[in-house]
Amino acid sequence: MAHSISELYNQVINEHRKYPRNKGLIEGYKTLHLKNPSCGDDVTVQVSVKDGKVADVRHDGTGCVICCSSASVMSEVLIGKTVEEASEIIDDFYELIKGNVPKDEDRLGDAIVYVNIHNFPPRAKCATLAWRAAGALLLGDEGEQTDE
Repeated sequence: MAHSISELYNQVINEHRKYPRNKGLIEGYKTLHLKNPSCGDDVTVQVSVKDGKVADVRHDGTGCVICCSSASVMSEVLIGKTVEEASEIIDDFYELIKGNVPKDEDRLGDAIVYVNIHNFPPRAKCATLAWRAAGALLLGDEGEQTDE
């Protein structure tokens, strides 16, 4: 059983890598560019909030399969949520990545596929880079940051 679950998770990750959702940047959105120098992931995330809801999430960048697929999954999971819900989902994702049980696993949607990343600590930053950018944007940060 566990074997087929991990195969399914790999399919989801590869699907989002090959056919990323919400990829490409849009003029006028709040934008944050993050880099992870230790592995070369380089991602720009945009969030558009209207009436207290995440109306759109865009991403673009280069990096490993985990980083790029995670940005795509994140964009799908956060669109349509209130800012508060989106922030809680981001926190749940961090808990998942640390190997902890998130408050609400169901609302993570496809992001649950990164459940075993904690077994590969160097990959945790790859999985969370775009999520951290989105979280910072929701808090009002913009611009460029290098993640150490």
